[in-house]
Amino acid sequence: MRTARFTDPTGYTRSGILTDDGIETTGRTYDREDVDLLAPTEPTKIICQAGGYMDHREESGFEDRPERPELFLKTPNCVLGPGDPIELPPGRDSVEFEAEFGIVIGAQCRGVSEEAAMDVVAGYTCVNDVSNRDDQGEERNWVRGKAFDASLPMGPVVATPDEVPEDASLTLRLNGETRQETTREHMIFSVPELVADVSELLTLEPGDVIATGTPYGPDELSDGDTVEVEFEGVGTLENPVIER
Repeated sequence: MRTARFTDPTGYTRSGILTDDGIETTGRTYDREDVDLLAPTEPTKIICQAGGYMDHREESGFEDRPERPELFLKTPNCVLGPGDPIELPPGRDSVEFEAEFGIVIGAQCRGVSEEAAMDVVAGYTCVNDVSNRDDQGEERNWVRGKAFDASLPMGPVVATPDEVPEDASLTLRLNGETRQETTREHMIFSVPELVADVSELLTLEPGDVIATGTPYGPDELSDGDTVEVEFEGVGTLENPVIER
C-alpha cells in the first residue's frame, strides 16, 4: 500500500491510498492531476544518518566502518513536498543533493529491539538531504549546513514495507542524467539496526523519519536544475531548484 497526503481542489488537506486510478479516500477517488501532493508525513523530527554507505564514506575521506550509526537532526522547517522548489540559500556556492530513503515511524516508541523494529515502521519514502557544504565543511556547522529551510524534500508517498524489496534500488537523476545509484543491500546498517540505535535514547513519534544516508556521488545543485530521487517500490520524488 502507498499512502499520500494531498490538497484537494477545494484546498482541503486529505490523505488516501495511491492506486492506478488515482488517490482513494473514503467514498471518493481523486485524479492525480486534480490534486497537489504534500510531503507524505509531518515529522516532529528527522534523524539523519551520516555516511550510510561505505562508498560515500570513502569518497569523504573515511575508510573505517563505524561501530554504530553517526547521526544528526533535521527539523520540520526543512521539509518539502513533491514538486516544491528547493531554494538555494543565498551566498552559498556549494549546495549538494544527497539521494536517500527514509524510514517512516508508525508508532510512538523508545528502546525498540532489532527484533521488534519492523513493528514500529509504517513504511518508506524518498528523501533528498540537500546539504550546504560551505557552512558544513568550513565551520563543521551542522545546523547551517543541514537544517536550513527547504532542505529536505520527501515523497511522493509512504510505501508499506511489503512494497519495497530487500534489494530495492535507489537512484538520483539530475536534469535526467543518473548521478547516484545503489541498492539497499549496500547499506552499512540495516533498517532494524537503525531503528534500534536511534530509539535507544530518543523517543520516536508517529510520522518521524529516519533518513538512512546517501551513496557515492553527491554533487552541486544550480538554479534551474530538476532533481529526481527514485526508490524502488515507493516511486519518484521530483523537485525543481531555484535561487532564493
